[in-house]
Amino acid sequence: NLSLITTAPSVVYRVNCIDGETVECSNPSLLPEPGKRRSIEEPFVKIELLTPKEYIGALMELAQDRRGIFKEMKYITENRASIIYELPLAEMVGDFFDQLKSRSKGYASMEYSFIGYTESDLIKLDILINGDRVEPLAT
Repeated sequence: NLSLITTAPSVVYRVNCIDGETVECSNPSLLPEPGKRRSIEEPFVKIELLTPKEYIGALMELAQDRRGIFKEMKYITENRASIIYELPLAEMVGDFFDQLKSRSKGYASMEYSFIGYTESDLIKLDILINGDRVEPLAT
């Protein structure tokens, strides 16, 4: 008899306002109006994917589909590679790990580290139901 609430994982964005103030937003409902924003920064991570060579293409496609920026690829052994990308943390916190394991049949692994905030071209997406804005569904 529990009432469960599920939420999607989220990250904290930095919003630089026209008046010089910086606002940290972890929820789209806290985002200042477009006319008050100068820029939005999102957290980025450096991610290293370790994989058998036969899954390189599938994992590169995954990273690039998630707005990843390719940095380096090197072969550790004849059959294993290390692929390094930088990508938004928001793209990784969802199902990235599940997709990594699925596309590599469980053989690939990853490690990541926070590298800082990067200015990005982002917008708020509001969901309307019957013409009314539903804040919990905004992204």
